[in-house]
Amino acid sequence: MGDIRAQLGALSVGEQRLTALLDTYVEQKVSAVIWEMRRRSEQMMRANMATIPDGGYCCESCMDSDGIDDDLLRIDVTVRVEGSEIHFDFCNSSPPCRGPLNSVWATTLGSVYCGMKHIFPKVPINSGCFAPIHVEEPHGTFLYAEYPRPVAGCAAETSQRIMEAMFGALGQAIPSRMFAGPAGTSGNFALGGQDPKRQGNFVMYVFSGGGYGGWPDGDGISNGCSTIGISKTQPAEVLEQHFPVLFEEYALRENSAGAGRNRGGFGVSYRVRLLRGQARASFMMDHGRTGPFGMLGGRDGAVNDVEVSINGEIQRPAYGSKGDGFELGAGDWVQVRTPGGGGYGDPSERPRELVRRDLRCGYFSEATAESDYGYVP
Repeated sequence: MGDIRAQLGALSVGEQRLTALLDTYVEQKVSAVIWEMRRRSEQMMRANMATIPDGGYCCESCMDSDGIDDDLLRIDVTVRVEGSEIHFDFCNSSPPCRGPLNSVWATTLGSVYCGMKHIFPKVPINSGCFAPIHVEEPHGTFLYAEYPRPVAGCAAETSQRIMEAMFGALGQAIPSRMFAGPAGTSGNFALGGQDPKRQGNFVMYVFSGGGYGGWPDGDGISNGCSTIGISKTQPAEVLEQHFPVLFEEYALRENSAGAGRNRGGFGVSYRVRLLRGQARASFMMDHGRTGPFGMLGGRDGAVNDVEVSINGEIQRPAYGSKGDGFELGAGDWVQVRTPGGGGYGDPSERPRELVRRDLRCGYFSEATAESDYGYVP
């Protein structure tokens, strides 16, 4: 309901402002400006496309599973660049799956558009921005879901891995303008149950940040939001006020960044304990089997990792990223460690002063500094 109200509010403001423009400048002039903005965006995007060497580039990104069957979901993309036009083909990806990771066509297409904006962020967003971008409809794959396939996870999870495949393919063509793999998951964690103190049911939904990939000009962002949105994690203090939980930790995840000349960003580590009542935990995440990719000799970021402590016994979701049915009682807890970003460039080329700085900040251990960077204090 919050999402719907936000969309209705945005549409209402948009209506008021567009009406005010039309009242001030008349329809003909406003329409002319709109078409000029569209023309300029298309011109800018085509200019960027023209800097990519013509040719074909392929990459495969594998999701952990669909949460039901123990099979990797392959996102296989072939990118073809021809002058100022770019074509994306995902038709060799995995077939439709039983779990909720199938992607509707709108999400698959939107993921490509969003990925191109990550690569060329200065192009203003309108229909002209996307005119040179062409995507083949991947019929018969899980990236072109048709009724009644379940699709609940496509917007939050599958979309990010579509973009990751794009980043890997175009990293072969323009590595000096690209970046290593980001965390690639929204870290969806739901906890629902009964609160005896408030005499009612509750559902707590938490999403979390992760590391972005290193890039030519610097290290990746730590605790960055998902690559398909701008929402950050909800404040732990607010969640504690609404639900019978206590956040015992919320910190950067040490040693999670992929090593590189410019290292990846760090994921986060948090632990939440159920204080009273009973609850059931479920997880829809990704990158539990492989970490975000490194580029040009950089190393992969750390994988997603989840632990659930029930009566003192540690349990884990399948593949470290997806699972449900974890029955928690008072005192039980959930620990989530999100992926770090991939590293960019050879780690041995990282300036010694930056390794010292990271050690001093406690970002990684002396053992990691020695094994990843050959640095001995």
